[in-house]
Amino acid sequence: MADNQKYHGQKHHGWDAVWINVRLATMAEENYGIIQQGAVGIKNGRIAWVGAAERLPGKPEQLANEVHDAQSAWLTPGLIDCHTHLVYAGNRAEEFALRLQGASYAEIAAAGGGILSTVRATRAASEEELLAVSAKRLQSFLGEGVTTIEIKSGYGLDMESEMKMLRVARKLGELYPVSVRTTFLGAHSVPPEYKDDADGYVALVCRKMIPAIAAEKLADAVDGFCEGIAFSPQQIESIFEAAKQHKLAVKLHAGQLSDLGSAELAARYKALSADHLEYTSEAGIQAMAKAGTVAVLLPGAFYMLRETQKPPVDLLRKYRVPIALASDSNPGTSPAASLLLMLNMGCMLFGLTPEEALAGVTRYAAQALGMEAQVGTLGEGKTADMALWDIAHPQDLAYNIGYNPCIGVIRQGIYRAV
Repeated sequence: MADNQKYHGQKHHGWDAVWINVRLATMAEENYGIIQQGAVGIKNGRIAWVGAAERLPGKPEQLANEVHDAQSAWLTPGLIDCHTHLVYAGNRAEEFALRLQGASYAEIAAAGGGILSTVRATRAASEEELLAVSAKRLQSFLGEGVTTIEIKSGYGLDMESEMKMLRVARKLGELYPVSVRTTFLGAHSVPPEYKDDADGYVALVCRKMIPAIAAEKLADAVDGFCEGIAFSPQQIESIFEAAKQHKLAVKLHAGQLSDLGSAELAARYKALSADHLEYTSEAGIQAMAKAGTVAVLLPGAFYMLRETQKPPVDLLRKYRVPIALASDSNPGTSPAASLLLMLNMGCMLFGLTPEEALAGVTRYAAQALGMEAQVGTLGEGKTADMALWDIAHPQDLAYNIGYNPCIGVIRQGIYRAV
């Protein structure tokens, strides 16, 4: 769709590239931040100028080495998936069949399935094997305009395997055109070696794993699963204290299956995000609002588990808690490889508006990763991560089901067709 032209005349601004004849959804303000006749200047991988084309400070060919004609396509910030478990081995289709026959998530976990079945497969896989299978999943996201993705560990549950997962996640960011944020989720489940000693495992996470992972700079944040089938608020608090000592941000799987006060716990530690939130109380939402903690909604897991308790979207709106949306891509409860599908699910299952859904995978997803200064909106100084779409209006991105209208991606200023 985009026409590329190169000029080598006198440059007034010395931009590397300028995009013209483009409709912008900057996501920096209400109504998608729409600029119908827009332009974007790029220099050194960053946005040097963005606004109405009529306000360009000169002729495009005099401003930049390359002029890209978008032919009236829409340009948005690159999409951000702020909650995934993308790195793992194995398959849990059999559990999917069991759930369809009436088995609950908790029952499957108690029988040795669930997270622990993925742990066995992930521990057995080599780093090279993990990288190969995870790269295949990543490619699907990249084709949908995703330029930033968070990847959690949590299927190793021992020092060697957790670090292996985090190394693979970092490697994906080196090999592919995507920014990868890594999260240490050692407190995902109690490993079989500590079946009767959860506190002993938590001590291992706090005293050995977090210090080693921090020393090697393998993780940007620490997460935990605060739930009756996983870890108590007191155990999570110990993990957050260890993270704090090593200057790592925290996030939390909170209120997915019950309300243990986990949203309040996340807020006390100024967590970047609290994720799931189906059973979170009004007090928890108020605490998140005061702390600036982002709510990350995960409709894929809600759908796959056939839950009926929806996250409290009206309360999140009432207290102005930023709402992000993510795929929760994982083998057990959300085997999803499409962030675009989550836009539709967020609207249909949780009642989000199309604009809230798109903000949830751009502006507020960036905030959920602590990256709002770099990505998530189109603004001067931001990283030039953008997605080009063949659509009539930005709301089309949430409207379509199973259709990918992405026609190009700009990653750190460099364009590639999709």
